Amino acid sequence: MPLTMSFQPGDLVVVVLQSPRERIWGRLLGLEAAGISLRGVDLTPWEEILTLVRTGQADQVALGTRFLPMHRVETMYLDEASSGALSLAKTFQDRTGEDAAGFLSDSHQRNTQ
Repeated sequence: MPLTMSFQPGDLVVVVLQSPRERIWGRLLGLEAAGISLRGVDLTPWEEILTLVRTGQADQVALGTRFLPMHRVETMYLDEASSGALSLAKTFQDRTGEDAAGFLSDSHQRNTQ
């Protein structure tokens, strides 16, 4: 029986990587056996990201399109509310006033340059 994939291009996801350990939040562009393509940001400076976007300095955020090879992927999950905690997208919108999907879109970078 084939596995049903619940991940679709355009979904907002969090990917946890190993060697080195990183957490990436982004918009899924593609998923295949070789790896994951997404447009996103490293979550290490989350508070700084929120501050930069809120203060109109979104062009200073290291937003990029990346290919993550599957051998580095520890896990990937949908960015959704869980156990009473808000999704990162909802937190982003609440704290910055900006739509997360719009921020992670390809056109966002063109608009801030």
